[in-house]
Amino acid sequence: MHILIVGDEPSKKYWDYYQEGSLDEFDLIISVGDLPAPYLSFLVTFAKCPLLYVSGNHDAVYDTQPPEGCVCIDDDLIVYKGIRILGLGGSYRYKPGPCQYTEKEMRRRIARLFPKIFFKKGFDILVTHSPAKDLNDGEDLPHRGFECFNKLIDKYKPKYFLHGHVHMNYGRSHPRECMKGETKVINGYISHVIDI
Repeated sequence: MHILIVGDEPSKKYWDYYQEGSLDEFDLIISVGDLPAPYLSFLVTFAKCPLLYVSGNHDAVYDTQPPEGCVCIDDDLIVYKGIRILGLGGSYRYKPGPCQYTEKEMRRRIARLFPKIFFKKGFDILVTHSPAKDLNDGEDLPHRGFECFNKLIDKYKPKYFLHGHVHMNYGRSHPRECMKGETKVINGYISHVIDI
């Protein structure tokens, strides 16, 4: 399966300079958050595949104006063409507002998903907005990662962990890809392509 990952900033290639047919090669599009709803709707309109998304910390507008034609996988585990995909959007809480969670709140969200994870015998792709703690996260509170994501990865060993939130142009050397045990970790900033 050929998957396009998008996040944090619209890709000029697929938005400003879109050429007819440039999305035809993809079997699935996954958004890791913080993208304008009209952009996601544009992608799914011109692609020949579904678009799955989680909310970023700047996506409160999705509550009233969700991206049309797209599928929200926040707090859900879905199966698409045999691939099990778990979604947990939002960031570490750094101020009052929606789409932000404490470590305890994120652990509770994960706990509510355990029956689905058990029934599906795990998951192949973990999709979040924030990174995991000490795994490509930032040192400041807004960009801190969640420790509970590390525990999920260690226990279920998904093939991929896709996240956004930490822009690769922030000045710190954030890698696009790295490994955590058997799991390939990918920062979906702007766009990236994987095969599974």
